[in-house]
Amino acid sequence: MNVRLESDPAGATARRGDVILNILPLPVLVVGAGNVVLDANNAAEAFFEMSRPALRRHSLGDLLPFGTPVLSLVEEVRRRGGSMNEYRVDIGTPRLGAERVVDVFVAQAGEGGDDVVLMLQERTIAEKIDRQLTHRGAARSVSAMGEMLAHEIKNPLSGIRGAAQLLETSVSDEDRGLTRLICEETDRIVKLVDRFEHFSDGRPVEREPVNIHAVLEHVKKLASSGFARHIRFVETYDPSLPPVLGNRDQLIQIFLNLVKNAAEAIGADALDGEIELTTAFRPGVRMSVAGTRERVSLPLEFCVRDNGPGVPPDLMRNLFDPFVTTKASGTGLGLALVAKVVGDHGGVVECESLPRRTTFRVLMPMHLARDGRASEL
Repeated sequence: MNVRLESDPAGATARRGDVILNILPLPVLVVGAGNVVLDANNAAEAFFEMSRPALRRHSLGDLLPFGTPVLSLVEEVRRRGGSMNEYRVDIGTPRLGAERVVDVFVAQAGEGGDDVVLMLQERTIAEKIDRQLTHRGAARSVSAMGEMLAHEIKNPLSGIRGAAQLLETSVSDEDRGLTRLICEETDRIVKLVDRFEHFSDGRPVEREPVNIHAVLEHVKKLASSGFARHIRFVETYDPSLPPVLGNRDQLIQIFLNLVKNAAEAIGADALDGEIELTTAFRPGVRMSVAGTRERVSLPLEFCVRDNGPGVPPDLMRNLFDPFVTTKASGTGLGLALVAKVVGDHGGVVECESLPRRTTFRVLMPMHLARDGRASEL
C-alpha cells in the first residue's frame, strides 16, 4: 500500500510567523475577545516579566493600569478596522515600574473578528541613551577635574601636613589637638583626590572575554565578608550566558560599587535586607564604543536589586552625576565612577527605583569570536 505524505504549508507558515514574531525586539501581544491575551513573543515575556503561559491567563486590564487609553485604542481598532497608533502612553504600574512610557501600535489580526495585534515601543529607551550620554559627559568633566586636583592640590597638602607634624612637637597639649585635626583633614582631602584620580585615566580599556558569574561571585564573597555580612544574597543567573567583553578588574569595581550602594541603602540595622544579583540575555539597544566608530549590540543584562527604601524621585535624573548622594557621609563619586567605567566598556547603566525594589541595570556587549559568533568560555 502506498502512503502519500501531504505537506503542511499552513503549519510551516505558522512556524515561520512564530520565528519572525520572536525575533522582534519589541513586545507584541495578540489579544482576543474580552481583551484576553492569546499569544505573546519573547520580548513581551521580558517586558511584563511573565512567561507566555502566564500571560495567556491574563487580560490587558490585568497587565495595564486602570483607565489606560490602550484599552480604548484597541476597541477603536476593532470598531473601525485597520491600524491606529498612540504615542507617549504611560503604562506604569507597581509591577512594571513607576514610569513606563511607550508608543502603542494596534492593528487588526485579520479580516473581521475581535483579534488584534498590540505592539509596544518603550520611549524611555531613547531617553536612557540620552541620559547615558549625559552621564559620560559628566564623567569626562570629572576626569579633567581629577587630573587637575591630583597635580595642583596633593603637593601643597603634603607640605601643610608636614608643617602641622612639626608644630605638633612644640605646642601645648591643648593646641596639639588642633594640629592633629589639620593632619586628619589633610588626609581626608588626599583620599578624596585619590578617588578623583580614578576618573583621569583616559587610556583605552583592555578587554577580553570575562565570565560575569565569576565576577559576581567574587563581589558577593567580598561583600558577604565585610559591609554586607548582615544581608541575604539571591542569585538568579542564566547559566548559558556568553562571556562579556570587558576588563575583569573594572567589572569587579562596577559591581562592588553597586552592591555597596545597595547595602548602604538597606541600612546596617535591617533585619530582612536582601540583594538580588541577576543575569539575562535580552534584546539590547545599539551604542557606539567609546573611542571607536564601532556600534555594538548590548544584549547582556546584569542587575543588582535591593529591597531598601528606594531613591528619592528628585535625585533620579542626576543620580550618576558626581557629588549626588543621599548619604550624609557620602562623596557622591561611587555611581559617577560606575557610569564612567560602564561607558568606557560601551555599555549602559540605568536605575529604576520603587520602595523595596530598586534595580541598577547594566547592559553590556558580549564577546564575539573572529567569525562574528558569540564565543564560549
